[in-house]
Amino acid sequence: MRERGENQASALDVTRRQALGIGGALGLMAATGLTTAAVQARRPASTGALLRSALPLPPSFQVPLPVPEVLRPISTTGGVDRYAITQREATAEILPGVATPVWTYDGTFPGPTIESRRGRPVMVTHHNELPVPSVVHLHGGRTPAESDGYPTDLVLPVGWPDAGAHTDHPRRQGVQDAQGEQGAHGGHGMHDPRAVVTGVTRDYTFPMDQRATLLWYHDHRMDFTAPAIWRGLAGLHIVRDDVEDALGLPSGPRELPLMITDRAFSAGGRLDYPSLDPTLRDRPGVHEPFLAGVVGDVVLVNGAPWPVHEVDAVRYRLRILNASNARHYELELVGDAGRRLDLVQVGADQGLLAAPVVHRRLPVAPAERYDVVVDFSAVPVGNRVRLVNRVGTGRAAEVMAFRVVRRAADDSRVPGTLATDLPTWRRADAVRVRDLAFRAGRMNGGHGWLIDGLPFDPARTDVTTRLGDVEVWRLIADVHHPVHLHLVGFRLLSRGNGRPLAHDAGLKDTVSLRPGEGVEIITRFDGYRGRFLFHCHNAEHEDMGMMANLEIVWPCPSVWRLSPVRRGWRRPGVRGAARPGDRRRRAVA
Repeated sequence: MRERGENQASALDVTRRQALGIGGALGLMAATGLTTAAVQARRPASTGALLRSALPLPPSFQVPLPVPEVLRPISTTGGVDRYAITQREATAEILPGVATPVWTYDGTFPGPTIESRRGRPVMVTHHNELPVPSVVHLHGGRTPAESDGYPTDLVLPVGWPDAGAHTDHPRRQGVQDAQGEQGAHGGHGMHDPRAVVTGVTRDYTFPMDQRATLLWYHDHRMDFTAPAIWRGLAGLHIVRDDVEDALGLPSGPRELPLMITDRAFSAGGRLDYPSLDPTLRDRPGVHEPFLAGVVGDVVLVNGAPWPVHEVDAVRYRLRILNASNARHYELELVGDAGRRLDLVQVGADQGLLAAPVVHRRLPVAPAERYDVVVDFSAVPVGNRVRLVNRVGTGRAAEVMAFRVVRRAADDSRVPGTLATDLPTWRRADAVRVRDLAFRAGRMNGGHGWLIDGLPFDPARTDVTTRLGDVEVWRLIADVHHPVHLHLVGFRLLSRGNGRPLAHDAGLKDTVSLRPGEGVEIITRFDGYRGRFLFHCHNAEHEDMGMMANLEIVWPCPSVWRLSPVRRGWRRPGVRGAARPGDRRRRAVA
């Protein structure tokens, strides 16, 4: 096995002061283990270090909330909606009066929103005009492996070594061969014999065979995901269906997507980020104080700093995404008179809940999505309601505001029953239980972030499971780790020593592990065979090794020969080869 991290920052002397300085006890974890991390802070605000802006910041609640434009398809023939997106550099006015260079999808930050229908396939052609390779991952999508955005499946820009050889068709080969001596991700020479590299353009196919929900797409390039997202490569993708449409939830202009991020700005107005290599070409990683994560001092919603949005005195549906690299939020709505408004949760990462859940405060970790309904009808016209962050300090304690400007009719509702199609997996259905530890560790003499003591290696298979298997995973953390599984959604069975919390309801694809905490999740690995990932979605942790391979394979032939009619199995096909009747002995792997 080849470890990542040859070019990462050198090891810190492990003292208490330095460990706290890089946020969340990275140094102490590497030296003393889980107990010390748990003792230091039961629930710190975030794992990461604050990067401060070097220019004056605007006042809160002055900039109108932008709503990302919905992208129009270039073709809808043949039952497939086809889109084209160009990844390119652009200039945006994020802070009023300040020009900021950004990396974009189609020239905007955030990128344009794609809206699709359940069961109707979508094909997105991405054209890379950036100065570096890119990869696109549809986060939360039930996507075949070849379109899932594996970190070494690069789209090379014009002029990149060997780019011309890949212009027409992808070819499968080692990353080092495709990229020259530097390798695809920064010179550590890690080889991926299964990488599929294309030149300039790549088609991503998304079957959309999944529940209606809010997804998001972002760059997923090996070792450089964090700085690429920070520079602007993120956008929303909404899946809709007839069942959700019939519920009567707020819609149209009363359905607001809210992509919450944090950033820091240099004195010249650029997006500041502590990369070891600001060109993002060769050397991955961040400077030592930010090894645990980069946290900015400017909160953006849909790319605007602390914006304000005018609303009617009616119900609104807020589609919330935490697209920050490392910052956690605990959201609360507070009126001018100090009155708290309920956040009525109707959906999670993977779609509608069975029934609404009412929150006063809602914790949101990086990459988590929450679908909530807010009722402004009791707020006097002219008053303001602030969305605040109870784990933020200074300016980061504010997120945005709503100003109630008029009375209006409202025919929306929140039904007592939202969905009846949630999976009912039970512990007894699990054929396997896995224990996985997400902890700091050492890589080539420096600090890294590891899963079960190993840094990511694309050539190594970490977990193999069979298509259709139900498994229980027990995850344990040293500090904050939002753990994301590709392809499948899961349910929480337990958190710590107790039941899941209220905000854990529904079907999720990202779970927030708090310092010293363990959770149990249950899922069924269905949909597609192939190589997928699970990883921490603190983007700096991900880039520094906290990612692992998940290989989904056919059940063995002898199993498939066992009375398929009686078991109700389907014959193997491209997808959906499930074994719902299999109740074999549960084993630990």
